[in-house]
Amino acid sequence: MAATARHILVEDKEECEKLKKRIAKGEDFAKLAEKYSKCPSGKDGGDLGTFEPGEMVPEFDQVVFLEEVGKVHGPVKTDFGYHLIQTMSRSKPK
Repeated sequence: MAATARHILVEDKEECEKLKKRIAKGEDFAKLAEKYSKCPSGKDGGDLGTFEPGEMVPEFDQVVFLEEVGKVHGPVKTDFGYHLIQTMSRSKPK
């Protein structure tokens, strides 16, 4: 199984929740990632490319491989900070 996802990483839960509300109101996820994400992937709109279970931290895998595709999930707390995560696609195991 593999998945593609994008995320926005910020330092606190409050900021993460504010960004989630902005996305819900129609603001562009990628543009917000470019402006606010603390992760180097922010410059690519938060795009993390394709990865398999175990390549990301467990909290991240939990969302990407088990939760609804296309929906923005979060805040998700990891050792890095707070994430908004959107799974773009997920392949079935072979």
